[in-house]
Amino acid sequence: MTLALVSPATLQTWQPATWADYIALRDSADQRIKLAFNQGWLWVDMGKEGINHASFCDLFTMLFAFWALQFPDEQLSSFGRCLIEKPETQACAPDLVLYKGDGFPRWQKGMPRRIDLRQHRVPDLVGEISDTTLANDLDEQKRLYASLGIPEYWVVDVKGLRVFAFRLNKKGDYEACERSDVLLGLPISLLEETLEQLAEQPNTVAAAWFAQQIRDVRVKNRSGTTFQNSTNRG
Repeated sequence: MTLALVSPATLQTWQPATWADYIALRDSADQRIKLAFNQGWLWVDMGKEGINHASFCDLFTMLFAFWALQFPDEQLSSFGRCLIEKPETQACAPDLVLYKGDGFPRWQKGMPRRIDLRQHRVPDLVGEISDTTLANDLDEQKRLYASLGIPEYWVVDVKGLRVFAFRLNKKGDYEACERSDVLLGLPISLLEETLEQLAEQPNTVAAAWFAQQIRDVRVKNRSGTTFQNSTNRG
């Protein structure tokens, strides 16, 4: 049964499976497989990054780093593409994984090389770089992250150069937002403007452009506590 779960016809589709099926695939020799599991449903992809996907992933990692330089007190920890598990019920490997403040995962000898939610808290923000998976990331994948209680979720539309941002409401559902709660009110529109730079520039230049924008806003807003009302974007 497990081999059938990775046939070409079943890739990037949600299908019934057991936690044991997930474990067998997770521990298989092919480390390029990307998996998600949500209460009896399994999603499988081969996990081979294309040029666009890799470029956008690295861009957002750089954006987090430049943000951390401007706001060092925030103490951000990035674990992009790390496997997150709530054993027996859920598992995922978001392209973007961000912890804010203390309590972020620290690996110790003898521990699995995964984020086990029995031992660690959930991330403050996760995101998916959607090159060929946009419909899934805005639907089933979004429900998975909401069920885990992750406060903020971003979907980066590679082809449309858009960022869909969601925050978890009191009912446990995601609702669209125009600013990031995790990143001090950062306008999502500024992220989209950064993506537009990729039309003609490499991702390192786009990241440097973003760094300049947040540096300028920080200078204008000397308190450095929030982006809210400190820029006309978003």
